[in-house]
Amino acid sequence: MALTKQKKNEIVAELVSLLTSSKLTVVAEYRGITVKAMQQLRKDAKTNGTKISVVKNRLVKLAINETANLKEVDVSLLKGQLLYAFNASDEVAPASSLANFAKTNPSLQFIGAITTEGKFIGADEVKALAALPSKSDLIAQVVATLFSPLNEVMNGLSGNLHALLDGVSAKTS
Repeated sequence: MALTKQKKNEIVAELVSLLTSSKLTVVAEYRGITVKAMQQLRKDAKTNGTKISVVKNRLVKLAINETANLKEVDVSLLKGQLLYAFNASDEVAPASSLANFAKTNPSLQFIGAITTEGKFIGADEVKALAALPSKSDLIAQVVATLFSPLNEVMNGLSGNLHALLDGVSAKTS
């Protein structure tokens, strides 16, 4: 069924909203993936705040042209059966969601990604981003690193205190 002009305008408006709010929009070719697998991808991606959309490339190009900071994006690679992964809170999440899915479904191929700065990055760079830990993992690592010296001091003091108490109890017995 063909989309009406009004429906197409609504889709373009939604895409403009997604493109402006998304920190990274990953583009991948999904040829050969079953509907059931695609539903599983959407479900898995939703857990980390990523929205997966399959939209006509022509409508995505219109949305890119309507977005002020994305007008210079190279759209020449937006051909074929593509899906778009948007995430407003984490730069790495859309790439890692698609990379995890591609491990079990190798027919999913990265095309590239659109950054908030209006640059189109290649598939190799997206794969490198996908290998990075998520934002929450990085924050946890920084917090653990900051608390490490404090934990070491506490362990040292508690060890000395236990030795002192053991010595005092041995003297009294």
